[in-house]
Amino acid sequence: MTVQRTTEKDVAGILCLFDEARKTIAALGIDQWQNGYPNREAVEEDISNSFSYCIYKDGELGGTFALIENGEPTYEEIFDGHWLSGDNNKNYLALHRVAVAVSMRGTGIAPEIIRFSVERAKLLGRDSVRIDTHKGNVVMRRMLEKNGFKECGTIYLSWGAPRVAYEKLV
Repeated sequence: MTVQRTTEKDVAGILCLFDEARKTIAALGIDQWQNGYPNREAVEEDISNSFSYCIYKDGELGGTFALIENGEPTYEEIFDGHWLSGDNNKNYLALHRVAVAVSMRGTGIAPEIIRFSVERAKLLGRDSVRIDTHKGNVVMRRMLEKNGFKECGTIYLSWGAPRVAYEKLV
């Protein structure tokens, strides 16, 4: 398995991963990612900011994720709980837009995303990795908890939608 920064040649494959993820999420009966986001513009912005990564396994694109290194505005206020590293701590990486190919689920791609994110946080001298997901996204929530993330409370997206907030100390 190799993790590498996303390039333009990866964009079409990433968009396919997002489409697969949308179908999985829709099958859970939730509205997360059902409005066309994440899209090409989000991926291209992540590439230009050097935040986007791909995981290849046996030469095939197995997953993608973004590691935001300059903070996440929606994480500035948390409700019904507290961040493990402290509510005012801004020394974290935000993990977003995680998608794993349906054909590669259960092959170690998701744990590799977590491992890489934690190692990157350590390399950059960060205290933790934070992520959020829809309350009904039980697949993602189970994966996060299995990989050492702790539920911390609720954050609200810019348009007001609530999300369950998780953090893993590094």
